[in-house]
Amino acid sequence: MQQEQREQNEAAWNQSPYLAWVQRHGTPQQAAEKLKSAPEKPLRALLPYMGDVRGLKIGNLLGSNGTKAVALALLGADVTVVDIAPENARYAHALADHAGVSIRYIVSDVLALPQQELTGDYDVIMMEFGILHYFIDLSPLMENVYHLLKPGGRLVLQDFHPISTKLISSRGRTAKIRKHKVDGDYFDSSIKETEVAYAKFLPEEEKQDMQKVQIRQWTLGEIVTAIAQSHLMVKELVEAPNRSSEVFDKGIPKSFTIVAEKQGHM
Repeated sequence: MQQEQREQNEAAWNQSPYLAWVQRHGTPQQAAEKLKSAPEKPLRALLPYMGDVRGLKIGNLLGSNGTKAVALALLGADVTVVDIAPENARYAHALADHAGVSIRYIVSDVLALPQQELTGDYDVIMMEFGILHYFIDLSPLMENVYHLLKPGGRLVLQDFHPISTKLISSRGRTAKIRKHKVDGDYFDSSIKETEVAYAKFLPEEEKQDMQKVQIRQWTLGEIVTAIAQSHLMVKELVEAPNRSSEVFDKGIPKSFTIVAEKQGHM
C-alpha cells in the first residue's frame, strides 16, 4: 500500500511544480535576491531550535523548492535536500546558483534512499510543514532519520498541528469573519485524496485534470511515538498558535515543533 501511495504522490508532485514556485516566489533570480537580503526570515520558526548553523551538516528531507535549504546555506550550513520531484530540484539549484551558494540535492523518495546515503554524520535533520501526511507508516521514515544522524545529532520537525488539520475547519480570510467549527475526527486513520500542495499557485488552466495526492493524517501521539520507537530521545515538544493572528486564533494550536536527539557521542 505504501508503494502505491508513493507512486501516486510522485506522479502528482511532478505536475508543473517549477511553474508553481515561479508564481509563488518569483523566478529563482528574484527569489534569491530576497533570500540574500534576509536569509533568517524563512527560518524564523526553525532557528530557535537549531542555533548557530555555521558549519553544521544539515539534511532537509522533503525539502521541496529549496528555499529553506538555500537560506541555511547562506547562513553557513552544509545542506543536502532529499525530495521526490526533479522540477523542485531544478528550481532549488537555480535558486542556489543565483544566491551564490551550493547545496546538494538528492532526487529520491526518502524511504528509498540508497544505503550509502545513510551516513550517520548529519548534525541536524530538518523536516517542516505538510510532510508527515505523505507517509502511511512513520516508522521507516524515522528509522532513516536515525541512520542519517550522528550521535548527538538532532531531528527538528515542524508541522501543522493535528488539531487544526484533523479536527477543526476554518472559514474566512480575516480575523473578523473567520469561523471555526469542530467537525472532524481526530482519530480518523483513513487515506484521503487531496490536491497537491502547490496547486493553489497554478493558473486555473494548469489545474485541470491534475492528479491528486494521497495523504494519511497523524495524531500528535502517533508522531511522538514513532519518533521515540526509532530510538531518538524526544527533548522538546512545543505547540504554537497561528503566528499570523494575535487574537482570533491564539487559543487554537496551529503548529508544533519536536526536537529529538540521537543518543551517544562521537
